[in-house]
Amino acid sequence: MTDTTTQTPETTAAPTAEAPRGRSDRGGRGRPGGDRGRRPQRDRAPRERSEFDQATIDVRRVARVMAGGRRFSFSVTVVIGDRKGRVGVGLGKGADTALAIDKAVRDAKRHLITVPLTKDGSIPHDVMVKYASSTVSIIPSPGRGLVAGSAMRTVLEYAGVTNVIAKILTRTKNKLTIARATVNALKTLSK
Repeated sequence: MTDTTTQTPETTAAPTAEAPRGRSDRGGRGRPGGDRGRRPQRDRAPRERSEFDQATIDVRRVARVMAGGRRFSFSVTVVIGDRKGRVGVGLGKGADTALAIDKAVRDAKRHLITVPLTKDGSIPHDVMVKYASSTVSIIPSPGRGLVAGSAMRTVLEYAGVTNVIAKILTRTKNKLTIARATVNALKTLSK
């Protein structure tokens, strides 16, 4: 007797790849498509560089007292400038530092000033200004470089001012008032 078994189409078809163990046909965790929650890649244009450089000079954690206790937020002071004569100081508050920095940059852009610079990058004349608890003095000094400290140095650097001597004449350590006093001093300059 000869064996005459009939072959069905399922047995003659090419072998199929088995699904990996532990995954369902629906892609795992009930999501169709099998992408496991990954978002599709988007072709984004590279983020364009801002015309201003920015520096964070002060980050403080501040609190306000509510009925249920204290609510904490962050207060950030930022200096922006193009190093060619434009500079601004901004203050921003937010629940986290990234949000506060964004607000501070927007505030600084709203309060930009243009500084009259001489050919050697100095200022036309000496100036002394008092703002809140800060008194600052800026004196032109050709060939000396930028001699300044604290927040004054950052503001003058981002304004593009070189060859000056800058002094903080009060004992305050508040970087926001020092930076604003410096901006007010630069604002009073005339050619």
